[in-house]
Amino acid sequence: MATVVSTVTAFRKIEMSGKFKVSCRKKERDRGQNQHYPYKVIEITPPPKNLGIRCFPCNVQCGESVTIEGRAYTVSAVTHRYQLRKGKYEPSEKRLDVLSTGRYILNLYLENLMEKS
Repeated sequence: MATVVSTVTAFRKIEMSGKFKVSCRKKERDRGQNQHYPYKVIEITPPPKNLGIRCFPCNVQCGESVTIEGRAYTVSAVTHRYQLRKGKYEPSEKRLDVLSTGRYILNLYLENLMEKS
């Protein structure tokens, strides 16, 4: 039986000439284990705030609750960006747009009021 390699279980920052680069370690995967991928996390309440690069499961979806540095956030959007290189599209960035959970619930309430009026 063939083993599957290329899961992302952790990431580390490597300083290269003053810039940080995310380097993912590849590790043999167990069958029941979830894969985690690095996402760039942005809090989208004005003004937008960069929360850094965090590891989340590959199946994170809108409306899901995540905790970052002890604060609860709700995922508002998941964006996968691709770049054309040598005639092929390659993944270039994974991004999560999040709102604080209180703000997310307030936005839902206000949208519901607008629909009723």
